[in-house]
Amino acid sequence: MKSRIERQIAIRKAILTEKVSSQDDLVRLLRNKGIEITQATLSRDLKTLKVAKAYDPAAGYIYVIPEAGNIVKEETEAGINYLTDGLRNLQFSGNLAVINTRPGYASSIAALIDTAAPYEIIGTIAGDDTVLLIIKEGIKRADLINSLILIMPKLAGKIK
Repeated sequence: MKSRIERQIAIRKAILTEKVSSQDDLVRLLRNKGIEITQATLSRDLKTLKVAKAYDPAAGYIYVIPEAGNIVKEETEAGINYLTDGLRNLQFSGNLAVINTRPGYASSIAALIDTAAPYEIIGTIAGDDTVLLIIKEGIKRADLINSLILIMPKLAGKIK
């Protein structure tokens, strides 16, 4: 069985790439990708991901992730990808992690993380080019990385 973070990443990708109108459709899509999930677990994941329904002229009401649309719009209009171009590296020490960024990028990245309010992160503190992440006890590094990728999908493959 996939971890909660991997499952939520798959749900997010499915919603962002397909026009999904019901939980049954989403369960089928996930099962086709090898992810077994119950309707109750899916409901909890949809709530965690802050998924909503919005009207689509071609498909009726479909699932959307409101923050994802805003992020893509900001990146396209500015011509800059703050999510990947701004982040330089990620380091860990105990239940702390430090994201080094280009000068001026840290507060935007920290605000995005704080807005998403992932379970794994208690909070952030941002400077000019550094973000301190305070991680909940017992959270593995891989889970934190997957959580950051869930918030900022374009980081996939960039951080380890």
